[in-house]
Amino acid sequence: MGGAGDGDAWADQEQGNGGGSRGGGEAKRSEIYTYEAAWRIYGMNWSVRRDKKYRLAIASLLEQLANRVEVVQLDEASGDIAPVLAFDHQYPPTKTMFIPDPHALRPDLLATSADHLRIWRITSPDDVEDAAPSGNNSVRCNGAGGAGQQPGVELRCELNGNRNSDYCGPLTSFDWNDADPRRIGTSSIDTTCTIWDVEREAVDTQLIAHDKEVYDIAWGGAGVFASVSADGSVRVFDLRDKEHSTIIYESGSGGGGGSNSGSGDGGAVSPMPLVRLGWNKQDPRYMATIIMDSPKVVVLDIRYPTLPVVELHRHHSPVNAIAWAPHSSCHICTAGDDSQALIWDLSSMGTGSNGGGNGNGNAAAAAAAEGGLDPILAYTAGAEIEQLQWSATQPDWVAIAFANKLQILRV
Repeated sequence: MGGAGDGDAWADQEQGNGGGSRGGGEAKRSEIYTYEAAWRIYGMNWSVRRDKKYRLAIASLLEQLANRVEVVQLDEASGDIAPVLAFDHQYPPTKTMFIPDPHALRPDLLATSADHLRIWRITSPDDVEDAAPSGNNSVRCNGAGGAGQQPGVELRCELNGNRNSDYCGPLTSFDWNDADPRRIGTSSIDTTCTIWDVEREAVDTQLIAHDKEVYDIAWGGAGVFASVSADGSVRVFDLRDKEHSTIIYESGSGGGGGSNSGSGDGGAVSPMPLVRLGWNKQDPRYMATIIMDSPKVVVLDIRYPTLPVVELHRHHSPVNAIAWAPHSSCHICTAGDDSQALIWDLSSMGTGSNGGGNGNGNAAAAAAAEGGLDPILAYTAGAEIEQLQWSATQPDWVAIAFANKLQILRV
């Protein structure tokens, strides 16, 4: 179970108004709420619906077939985070994500990725008669300390991208298209990305996206997505031209951002796998990626391929997760094995109005000359942070997962 924490969540990393939004009139309100699960947490995400404030889905990381998903919610009156729904799941979910439907115009859906992409429908007592009974694991949570209504869950569909076999290459990640919620894109270790039409429960497009395993995927619009891979590249795809992709960055070409001449025989660096990708929803010119087992975060401008806008170097151990601010084009949060979550202000790095053909190169060079950019806020957790999500509908709140704990932090 969970409870409120003490004190401020974030420590200012600089003098001045470092981006925190806490006001003196809210001094009684806690900055940190903690939930303790019975298992190690990996998959985690916020609900997007405005009528389901402080609701998240968390998933277990157990080295066995039987795993678990819980939907938890903060009770603002008691200050406790409690489970409202729990169900079994085959294999550890690599990601959980609610349908991007802030105004509740569609069914209340939750997607999970593991061996297959699964879409779950969360049912309330009012619509349970309309829901077909599921023979799978529809389990209500006994210990939910909510107000009256207890939701249920049904498995709406289980989607396998391999048409020729029941076996499917494990899915590493997926992203639900907020501009077109019919579409979900998945990434797989079999080098493919698959675009699903979840209303028809059918494959819209499947393409070989990379030369090696694809580790993450992110939408940048209704018909544009990007992916990262063990081949060390960030590639952008437009569904209007499925035969081609644009390589935005390669980890082996000039690595430090000072050179993009990785094609030479003598100076080429072998590419390092890229494991996470975040696309800036507020300014789609920018995206960020992280390199496997690296403390560095690479920020990219798709208008200037191969050369990073800036590299963030203040983590002391490998970075595991990144999240752009949902309400600001120039703020990003990063988290990693050093138990730190850091918030950065990138406005000085050219993420505002930046004219000139090589403006981003100048900004990156200036940052490197000054020893790099410093974060504006920092939070230290109790263990390595494996997951990080910034609430799209409540942008004052960031959620992190470490060990068996979920924490939501007020920014």
